[in-house]
Formats: sequence, C-alpha cells, structure tokens
Amino acid sequence: MNSDLLAVLDYMEREKGIKREVLLDAVSSALLTAAKKSVGPARDLRVSIDPKSGEITAHATLFVVDDVRNIHDEINLARARKIKSDANIGDQLEVEVTPEGFGRIAAQTARQAILQRIRQAEKEMIYDEFKDRAGEIVGGTVRRFERSDVIVDLGKFEAVMPSRERVATEDYNIGDRVRAYVVAVENSNRGPEIIISRSHPNFVRRLFEVEVSEIADRTVEIKAIAREAGYRTKIAVWSSDEKVDPVGACVGMRGSRVKNIVRELNQEKVDIIRWSPDPREFVVEALKPAKIKSLTLDPDRHAINITVDEDQLSLAIGRRGQNARLTARLTGWEINISKDESATQAFEQKIAQAITTLAKTLKIDEETARSLARAGVNSIEGILEVDPEDIAGILDVDVERARGIYQAARREHEKKLASI
Repeated sequence: MNSDLLAVLDYMEREKGIKREVLLDAVSSALLTAAKKSVGPARDLRVSIDPKSGEITAHATLFVVDDVRNIHDEINLARARKIKSDANIGDQLEVEVTPEGFGRIAAQTARQAILQRIRQAEKEMIYDEFKDRAGEIVGGTVRRFERSDVIVDLGKFEAVMPSRERVATEDYNIGDRVRAYVVAVENSNRGPEIIISRSHPNFVRRLFEVEVSEIADRTVEIKAIAREAGYRTKIAVWSSDEKVDPVGACVGMRGSRVKNIVRELNQEKVDIIRWSPDPREFVVEALKPAKIKSLTLDPDRHAINITVDEDQLSLAIGRRGQNARLTARLTGWEINISKDESATQAFEQKIAQAITTLAKTLKIDEETARSLARAGVNSIEGILEVDPEDIAGILDVDVERARGIYQAARREHEKKLASI
C-alpha cells in the first residue's frame, strides 16, 4: 500500500497538477475513516502519512486510568508508563493504535475515498483556474456528446457547450478542433462547469479584439453588436482619433482581417458599421446598402419610422426581416420600415389627369381613354406615335374606329402648333 500510495501521489501531482499537500490531506481524511472502522470509535483519533516513505500510522489520545472501562478512550497506568515513564492517573497520552495489517485492511475503502477527494480537488482546481477566465476564447477538441451538449477537451479540463450555445448551422464531430467563448464558470450540484459558446455575440467581439490590433489597443472601440449566429452579425465601431478609419481598420488590407473572422464563423455574414451618436446617422449606416428616402424619430415610443422606394423595401427589411431586426438590436431603437407611397400616388394622379384630358379633347368615353392610358398612350402626342392598327388592338375595336381617334388627335396637335 505504501509504495502504491506514493506512486499515486506522484502521478496525480505530475499529471493532474494537484499539489502534494492537498493530496496528503485528502488521503489522511480518507484513511481516518478507514481507521475508525478498524480501531473503533476512539474519542480523538488521527492518521498521519510520512510524505517520504508513505508509512501510515494511527494515533489516539487516551486518558490514563487505574481501571480501564472503555478501551477506545482509556489506558491503564502500567501500560501508559511503558510509553511515558512519568505518566500519572488523569493524564492524556497519545498512543499509536495502528492495527496490524492496517494498509491491507484499509486499502479498498481508502482508494475509493482517495479517488473521490481527488475528483473534488480537481473540481476545485477547475473553478480556481477558470473563474477569472470568463470572457476569454479557448480552444479544444470535441470529445463526446451528452444528449444535445458538446463536451470539449481543453487539455487538463473539459468544457460544456450546451445546445443553447451552439450555432444552428454548425455540425460537430468527435475529434474536431473548435474555438469558443467562455460564458461562465458555474458551481453546480455536479461541481464546477466551464460553459462555452460559439453563438454568443461576445465571441465575435473577442475575435475582433484578437484580429484587429486597433481594437486591442483601444484606438478603435466596439460600440455595439447584434448577432443571429450562423447567419449574420452587425458590429458598430468608432474611434476618437479622426485620423483612424474604424471600419477600414476592422476590414483590413483587401479584407484580410474580416475574412479571417468570417472563416472562423463558418462564412457567417459580418456587417461592419460606423457608429454615430446621432441615431439618424447610425440607422442610415446600419441599413446600408439599402437607400433610405425619409426618416423620422418618435422619441416617446423610442422608434424610428423609415420610408424607402419600393425597389429598396426587401433590401432594407432583409430576408425574413433579419436586416431590420438586427438594426433594431444594434441601435436600441424600434425600427419601422414602409414603402414610400408618394411616387405611386403622383403617378396615379398623372394617369387620372391624362384620362380626363384625352376623353375631353378627343370626345371619347372615359373607359376608352383609360384603356389607352393603361397601355402607356396617355397624351395626344403619344397617340400620334402609334399606328391606327395598334390603337385598334389596344382598344379591341375595328381599324376605322381607331383611325377616327388617330385623326382627332392629329387635329388637336395641329391646333396646338398653330397657336404657338
């Protein structure tokens, strides 16, 4: 047992990094439990281990009495004086009570208790080493899966990536190398747990701090991040130094810096935006490349109402509303995007006016004028640019009727020219 014990202590100290003193305390406590089973319920029992030889001894503090009634707590005077010559009745004497073959008797129980205490010591080490590392990026190897959680080997320790911290578009296989963000080190009923994430917005923040030296030295500041992991991230940056382009610093020469980050994020889209204290300017930047036609603030509702041309609407809102949603998170404002109706209204008014003018000038009914206008023939000059045969096709009438309309348009046109 002695040589085995020393070998175990050496291995644990070397491979697990647990201090020898911590291990000796754990072993002593375990052996004390085993000794109590062998020696009996002594009032004051202790077990010691020689750190060099591994020899285990048990000692009990006994009362010196004339007549022993409790062998676990008392020793008679004659025996006491063999241990200490000047012992007297009423003295307390420390006596070695190591039972014969104690190492063999206690081995099974001690080993189990030792392993349990060593596991506890390892858990304490995990917490002590990682409690201040929350917020860092760590790298490891996918070791196994527990339900939907991914267990990642970090070397000495294991970390857990819960399903809520995974990226929906990513698949992991045993043996894969992964980098992740340390969300927290939690003391649970199962002991300390290192919780890591690849979906957390701060994972992107830390990647930029690693990749962009201007962020690391605080020349450029990350003001806000909004992320839908696996799909798109918007990051707002700013610099107090007017000579520094914060967006350009993050993008890097020919996009080298942001490309490295996008590669780590498995091609997730990353929009780098210039931050502004003016919410109007900030929102305009955040919605690019969509072009905003008008923008109004509603401070009471903390909302921004935006109008865009029809061809910009889908770009501004984004797929399934993603662009507008991320912009709202990034800026902290409610974002309402709608189509600009003014151009449509103006066009409709123009068509209505053209119908009225054609009907009155050419003395045709409004339905005929409306059919011409819908076909793009909405003026006297427009009619003259179309052959009567084509007019007949538009109106679904005979050619003679179409020629009559054409001739009427020519007469009106000649009147205009004559009046000039």
